[in-house]
Amino acid sequence: MVDVSRVQKELTECNRDREVSGVSITLHDGANISHLTGTIAGPADSPYEGGTFTIDIRLPGGYPFEPPKMQFVTKVWHPNISSQNGAICLDILKDQWSPALTLKTALLSLQALLSSPAPDDPQDAVVAQQYLRDYPTFAATARYWTEAFAKSASTGMEEKVQKLVEMGFPEDLVRSTLKSVDGDENLALEKLCSG
Repeated sequence: MVDVSRVQKELTECNRDREVSGVSITLHDGANISHLTGTIAGPADSPYEGGTFTIDIRLPGGYPFEPPKMQFVTKVWHPNISSQNGAICLDILKDQWSPALTLKTALLSLQALLSSPAPDDPQDAVVAQQYLRDYPTFAATARYWTEAFAKSASTGMEEKVQKLVEMGFPEDLVRSTLKSVDGDENLALEKLCSG
């Protein structure tokens, strides 16, 4: 059974300084504490700068004694993240996990991974080969994917979330409603008002 009070405490701590850290976590569907959504700001001076990356987080029953299962929802071009399904190759999400670590630590580690890939231990061999053999093309592709998948929707999305939150709706509900209507602000407002 997931330790609910620990997870709630972690969410509060993670979101307290999200402007500084660039990472945040929300409940995926508003009720289930073991299914979360993380967001990571693309690190400065990397091909991912300016992007907002969404991470699907599922907590196993043994959390925090078992690592969280994390996967990129936002498509990303990176040697340690599958360009197909968002699977992540990172030791702390596998055998190097410790109950002393938190979801915030894991998200910050993913953010660091974006800054400094480990192409010798790849999740995506094609991307890793490109990174090692033709870095300029790798960087250009990673920047293009960031523009295409991590910016356009998310930039507008954050503005829509802010607007609806300012109208008095809870942020978790706003995010899940916007997601359910593919970011259509008017449909989301209709659903929020009728709900």
